[in-house]
Amino acid sequence: MTLHPQAAAFLDRLHHEGVRPDDELTVAQVRAAADRPAPAPVEPVAEVVDEVVDEVVAGPGADVPVRVYRPAAPPVGVVLYLHGGGHVTGTLDSYDGLTRRLANRVPAVVVAVGYRRAPEHRCPAAVDDAEAAYRWVLRHAAALAGEGVGGVVVAGDSAGGDDAAVLARRLCDDGSPPPALQVLLHPTLDAVAYRDGTVHPSHRDFATGYGLTYDDGLWYWDHHLGPDGDPASPDASPLRAPSVAGLAPAHVVTVGYDVLRDEGAAYAARLRAAGVPVEHRHWPGHLHGFLGDPHTYDDADPALDEVAAAIRRALTG
Repeated sequence: MTLHPQAAAFLDRLHHEGVRPDDELTVAQVRAAADRPAPAPVEPVAEVVDEVVDEVVAGPGADVPVRVYRPAAPPVGVVLYLHGGGHVTGTLDSYDGLTRRLANRVPAVVVAVGYRRAPEHRCPAAVDDAEAAYRWVLRHAAALAGEGVGGVVVAGDSAGGDDAAVLARRLCDDGSPPPALQVLLHPTLDAVAYRDGTVHPSHRDFATGYGLTYDDGLWYWDHHLGPDGDPASPDASPLRAPSVAGLAPAHVVTVGYDVLRDEGAAYAARLRAAGVPVEHRHWPGHLHGFLGDPHTYDDADPALDEVAAAIRRALTG
């Protein structure tokens, strides 16, 4: 496996610009860099509407903001999207480019969730908000996508992939209507193994020098869990759930030079062993988060096209 030339150029640029790792910065400093609006140009969609999920409240006063993207073509269903950022960074604005691209490529109505973030709101606040938004989508699916159109897919990248996996398990456990598919893009899934650092080779092999560092991940987990959080809780680490049998089908994407690579592969293998239908797509040579950056990577759009095709198959049967 060879590092993709565009990934190598991106890393060279970080080095020459003197970009410091996230774990050396404050939360405010990391957010100032990560939470900037998506770079122009962004794809046009038919409509973008900001809503508030106020029918199910994830905590006192914690109404959940969502942004609804209607694609240019008639939608085949709804995608609930949970952004990445280690549960500390990421906003509806900073993910605006990715959610627009996804909406058009499926095509589906994408409901992006502005969930509460750590360290102000620790685990499981983010997935509580995701669950509230999912139930809101179920009640409004006909208005969102049209009568009799498709179903609902849950999707997320990195920390959002963690939340999507936790949400799929919660819905299975309580007998709620399941998503048609859970889409996990280079997800983080196991705080216990991550903190141990010896379970998965990718935690060691890509610890430094490849964008997201191992110490960055520890910093994010520490903020998400806090001093009293349980890293083995299935709400934090879905790979640690007692059972994954009966979960919604999954589409898992892993990336070659990613400290989280082996967590996604291990989860795909565990789902498959439990009889859950799984598609596992691996992109060798690339870095964590590449498919969200079409301005840097030529493969970002083909990678998202594959994800969109998997979602479309799930929604149209």
